[in-house]
Amino acid sequence: MSLTTLLRSLANDESGQNLIEYALVAGLVGLAAITAMTSLGSGISTAFTKVGNSLSSAV
Repeated sequence: MSLTTLLRSLANDESGQNLIEYALVAGLVGLAAITAMTSLGSGISTAFTKVGNSLSSAV
């Protein structure tokens, strides 16, 4: 097999392309989940603080 034939076969090989696409999608989903959980966590913390303050002032 000549070098040009090898390079052509490597250029036409797309078997690793799907794996890279799936890895990118998984990374984006993970990043979105982390962002959403961080935002949600802050909101929950604020809600519990308000409830705690209300209970403290009621007693």
